[in-house]
Amino acid sequence: MPATIHAPKSFGNTLLDRILLSDRFKIYQDAFRITTGLPLRLVSADPDHWCLDDQSVNRSPFCEALNLCGGSYAACQETNRRLMKKAETEGPCTCNCFAGLCATAVPVKMGASVVGFLKTGQVFTKVPSESKFLAILGTLGRKTLTESSIAHLKAAYLNTRAVEPQRYDSMVTLLQTFAEQLSEHAESLAIIEEGSEPAAIARARKFIHANVDQPLPLGQVAREAGLSESHFCRLFKESSGLTLTDYVNRCRIDWAKRELLRPEVRISEIAFLVGYQSLSQFNRSFARIVGFSPTQYRRKRLDRAAS
Repeated sequence: MPATIHAPKSFGNTLLDRILLSDRFKIYQDAFRITTGLPLRLVSADPDHWCLDDQSVNRSPFCEALNLCGGSYAACQETNRRLMKKAETEGPCTCNCFAGLCATAVPVKMGASVVGFLKTGQVFTKVPSESKFLAILGTLGRKTLTESSIAHLKAAYLNTRAVEPQRYDSMVTLLQTFAEQLSEHAESLAIIEEGSEPAAIARARKFIHANVDQPLPLGQVAREAGLSESHFCRLFKESSGLTLTDYVNRCRIDWAKRELLRPEVRISEIAFLVGYQSLSQFNRSFARIVGFSPTQYRRKRLDRAAS
């Protein structure tokens, strides 16, 4: 399995914002919530982002009540940090907090880089009971809580939903499929034009897309944008989060991925078609951006289409 690396922060955050605002994410988020009754968030790869946010549909009354109880906030943060760290290297992961709530993180990647995590959970896999609540109360330290706090916590605990493990695993499988789709969507969003970008950068993008199979030296692209090379480099990086070389490579690899779905076309032909001067250069760029070789990518996609 290829090593996982983090995307540069500015680029990753910009891309995450684009995904969150995309219709594809919003439609699936609503469908998942309605179908499963579970919350669904897309959070950054920063492990300090955890289970609660400002959307009421994603908030667990029991989690909120717990976080009014002293050190449980720190315990929740640590559980979340371990979960996301494990999911980053091992793929979809589920864990349980000290109170028995399960949480799941599914990585969304662009190539080998983690863009963010789909997160769900905040449910039990066993029906909550008074005896289990008393055990949790002992862990929290009953004497440190007021009677009203205990009553509020108990009501929230007993009203928290329980989902049997097999059914919950099926929900996670749905998330994993969606994460793969979002990963492909992220790659497209990384090279789309934004209406708010400077006109010079929009001209440069248009020129790049029209000539992506040709050599694209910095001086030529900067002239098309009407900027000096230094000014163009700074403005392009600010706008896209990528250098010109990285951007061109991503455009070429995005095209190559579509061509690889045609099994009759040789990989060497695709390499030259999309603008690479050698097969070895193409293979290196493809593996760096996608996370595995063109041959592996082709095999994986064609096997999936046949199944």
